[in-house]
Amino acid sequence: MAVDANTVRRVARLARIHEPDSRLESLAGELNTILGWIEMLNEVDVEGVEPMTSAVETTLPLRDDVVTDGGNAQKIVANAPRSADGFFVVPKVVE
Repeated sequence: MAVDANTVRRVARLARIHEPDSRLESLAGELNTILGWIEMLNEVDVEGVEPMTSAVETTLPLRDDVVTDGGNAQKIVANAPRSADGFFVVPKVVE
């Protein structure tokens, strides 16, 4: 896929970025270079490679799944500027 100055102008408008017309050709060249690198990545054989979320293999620490009473509502709302019936009172923001 080749990017031209008109495509750069359209993408910049959609992204609400103002770019002068004098820079559109150079940006098109930069985007074409980036897309070329992406095309090179498509040529890499990844058959049998497991998907990963990090370059370092880690395991998430898990806590015991223990049922609790959920805390004490009176202690939780004690520091609130305003509370009523165990709930936080906040100002209305939408009419």
